[in-house]
Amino acid sequence: MQKTLIKNARIVNENKQFEGDVLIEGDLIKEIAESISAKDANTKIIYADGKYLLPGVIDDQVHFREPGLTHKGTIATESKAAVAGGITTFMEQPNTIPQATTIAEWENKMNIASTDSYANYGFMFGGTNTNLEELLKVDEQRVPGIKLFLGSSTGNMLVDDQEALKKIFSNVKLRISLHCEDEETIKSNLQKAIGTYGDDIPMDQHPIIRDHEACYKSSSNAVKLAKETGARIHVFHLSTGKETELFKNKKAIKDKQITSEVCIHHLWFSDEDYATKGSLIKWNPAVKTADDREQLWKALLDDRIDVIATDHAPHTLEEKSNKYLNCPSGGPLVQHALVAMMQFVHDGKITIEKVVEKMCHNPALLFDVAQRGYIREGYKADLVLVDSNNPWTVTKDNIIANCGWSPFEGVTFKSRISHTFVNGHLAYHNWNVSEEKNAQALTFDR
Repeated sequence: MQKTLIKNARIVNENKQFEGDVLIEGDLIKEIAESISAKDANTKIIYADGKYLLPGVIDDQVHFREPGLTHKGTIATESKAAVAGGITTFMEQPNTIPQATTIAEWENKMNIASTDSYANYGFMFGGTNTNLEELLKVDEQRVPGIKLFLGSSTGNMLVDDQEALKKIFSNVKLRISLHCEDEETIKSNLQKAIGTYGDDIPMDQHPIIRDHEACYKSSSNAVKLAKETGARIHVFHLSTGKETELFKNKKAIKDKQITSEVCIHHLWFSDEDYATKGSLIKWNPAVKTADDREQLWKALLDDRIDVIATDHAPHTLEEKSNKYLNCPSGGPLVQHALVAMMQFVHDGKITIEKVVEKMCHNPALLFDVAQRGYIREGYKADLVLVDSNNPWTVTKDNIIANCGWSPFEGVTFKSRISHTFVNGHLAYHNWNVSEEKNAQALTFDR
């Protein structure tokens, strides 16, 4: 059995930091102690030399584009970028082609990942106006949750029938993740923009077209319906300060019926950045004002927002170069998410313990992920070593995502991921991703 001993690490786990060693045997964490000696000559020793040792990041919202959109990315290419960024586990979204809205199509994605993924994997099952019967057949031990688009986005899986939505909320027991934007508000705003600009709409109109009201109207309706039906919901990618008022911090996350998430780009960018970044920061929901960003930060730090995710959603640079009406929303983020959050740690905006809570512990708790999200004896050895004083600059040469670009190009991060372990296997080390894969399908304690 393969054994690896990580020595002299600054372990960050369960709101504590301490110096220590971690012994990995096979795919599990065997021992955590102040000092561990290698009793087996075949044990591989890695000297952390004071680097932070974190649980592997669990990203509950990615779009890896396979099947059907593989010119943008694949499960293989994007999971490779993920492990390079310290993300050891992902939950992929159903808006592929075909959509993962039937058991057969969901199984197809699982089969692809079983051979191609570099990171542990789970696939959200997509809900539509008409597939409630299929939703009730899903295996709760294998499916992380249900995903509904209450606003249109790539792959258009819009659920816009209020009665269908109510039936799903009333009957589905799994946690329901939601993309919340009001379609009618967006359509009305878009027509106004076309009336003003024709087909040459500036990118900085995106947060005006997909505005605060579009977000709040949809998310507040979802929260109201969840309270009426008892549905467990998780509202993805909050982008407005107003929406944060809908969420509470009076309960532990495992007891919350209604939870929320913020993404890296909404914490980093604001509408002031459209002038220089243009379409590269065109996401749905839109990046909004600096004040919205600060309100999101406030809600994240006081625990009204429970999870930090990426919404990694690559498109080719050619596609992103189109004019507004033909330019898709989304961008690559998995490789740079953790180091971006570490930048905020350096700046005193957030503690590293809180980053681990929001990116590792809470996604595991929220979706009942078995044996992951913590550094605990008997848990899967999904681990990340972070060198907090090793600056590097994002360039096209070191971008791993298939699309070959990043909204962070030119940014110098102070921290660098040095090692990523997936189920005890050294999946990434100093710019090199191991071609040997050791990923596992997620299971859930329900």
